[in-house]
Amino acid sequence: MPDFLEKIRQTASLRLWSFIKVPMLYHVCPTVEALDEAHTIVSLPLRRQTRNHLNSMYMGALVCGADLASGLIAFHLMKKQKKKFSIVFKDLKAEFLKRPEARTYFHCQDGGKIQELLNTAQKTGERTHAPIDVVATCPKKTGDIPIARFTLTLSVKMK
Repeated sequence: MPDFLEKIRQTASLRLWSFIKVPMLYHVCPTVEALDEAHTIVSLPLRRQTRNHLNSMYMGALVCGADLASGLIAFHLMKKQKKKFSIVFKDLKAEFLKRPEARTYFHCQDGGKIQELLNTAQKTGERTHAPIDVVATCPKKTGDIPIARFTLTLSVKMK
């Protein structure tokens, strides 16, 4: 399947899931830019629902983007294993560096770490945790310079 059709399918799937399960995520209108076993990129538009009073992206919308980027890769890996896991975020650390004044991209490169976490949870049957890093960029305004960094502790247990 061509990349653009896969991107549309993945975005539609994410939006449907979020509409049903976590409506807050649906309202920020996420787009899946890239998704594979190693990394994911999710973008959020700067629009009325995601903007603050300074015309930059609201902190809550930025956290939604970090949640989606790290959680999406976890669900993707879980689906490939054909096993059921309980996935939740235990905590969050955020560092806001610049104002995001356009579409913002959330990059997670921790697919290998998440795969190890799923394997450990499957072997032990216990809840396991690992910090997952997400970097946000705003290419239209700041190029590849990070505008925010997030570390979310992913907690996984086999169902």
